[in-house]
Amino acid sequence: MFRSLTQGIPVRQAMMTRFQVLHPDDTLGRAVEALLAGAEHDFPVIENGQVVGVLTRKALLHALAREGQSGRVRDAMRSNCRPIEDTAMLEEAFLRMQETGCEALPVVHNGQLVGLLTLENVGELMMIASALRQAEALRAQLPHP
Repeated sequence: MFRSLTQGIPVRQAMMTRFQVLHPDDTLGRAVEALLAGAEHDFPVIENGQVVGVLTRKALLHALAREGQSGRVRDAMRSNCRPIEDTAMLEEAFLRMQETGCEALPVVHNGQLVGLLTLENVGELMMIASALRQAEALRAQLPHP
């Protein structure tokens, strides 16, 4: 079912485009502020214009328990969540998320960060696609004038 709903869909159609970024030297306290200020749970970490990792809510909470708010993002971020191109297919992104255990992937276009893809985004896209297919099926059953 996942493949039928995501086949041929590029990452750019499912990614978040409004998100905050963190720097590796930011404190975990700064990350907490970003977490509480919005609906985001995961944050791309940028250094010198390049994506160097992702700080997930789960990793943030673990690091807070160990180091408190004065800990650094660099010590809590996941550096194996490599960016994916916005033109890549959603299925490829999902497979990479499964293989790496990354809940979020930074999305780049020509090396520049343009979005963030999360498992939640993928799930929402699947729900939307399913609802639209149901609507099409219902319209097809209606008598045509």
